[in-house]
Amino acid sequence: RVQLIESGGGSVQSGESLRLSCIVSGVSVNTRAMAWFRQAPGKEREGVADIDFRGDTNYAESVKGRFTISRDNDKNTVFLQMDGLKPEDTAMYYCAADGKPGRNYPSLLPASRYSYWGQGTQVSVSS
Repeated sequence: RVQLIESGGGSVQSGESLRLSCIVSGVSVNTRAMAWFRQAPGKEREGVADIDFRGDTNYAESVKGRFTISRDNDKNTVFLQMDGLKPEDTAMYYCAADGKPGRNYPSLLPASRYSYWGQGTQVSVSS
């Protein structure tokens, strides 16, 4: 059984930082693409960042230079370091895992391409 459990969300002021964690069981984070998505009320779920099995990363234009995705293979955990947070970053953040290992992608994929999902962690940024 594959499980993804996110943590690290919270309420912060504009300009502050948060670090999200996604603890994964059932698959290895270094064998497949892992991604962070977010969904704000009334909006579609959008890709924020991904990291493939080789460690290559992609980012949404809106977060480039502010967010960093990484992983700890020993802890089987994926992270999203979020610096310089803005009110428009407010959303539920979800961790996702590719259903097949060994694939790499030149750009962010839509949510429909990911097979496994966590329950989400809320990030709220006030101005």
